Amino acid sequence: MANDFLSSLKVYLSKVTDGEKTPAEVASALNTWVRDSSESIKIKVEEEVESAVKRMGFVKQEEFDQLKSEVAKLRNSAKKAPAKKAPAKKAAKK
Repeated sequence: MANDFLSSLKVYLSKVTDGEKTPAEVASALNTWVRDSSESIKIKVEEEVESAVKRMGFVKQEEFDQLKSEVAKLRNSAKKAPAKKAPAKKAAKK
């Protein structure tokens, strides 16, 4: 990545010295390049963090909250449902 930046910088500097680009155009192009690169790095970091978290066995807060809500709903529906009687056991014959 550092090599990419240095290569790009050398190309832009040669264009400025040759009169192909103005310093403002070069600055704008470099700003765009840095913004795009930072977004790419951000995505890679997020992916790596998510992968590491999964390997450690953690879950996201929103996944935990969804599961917690689902368990609460199941508990509420179990409380409201009529209790079923267990079938009577037959006496064993001797």
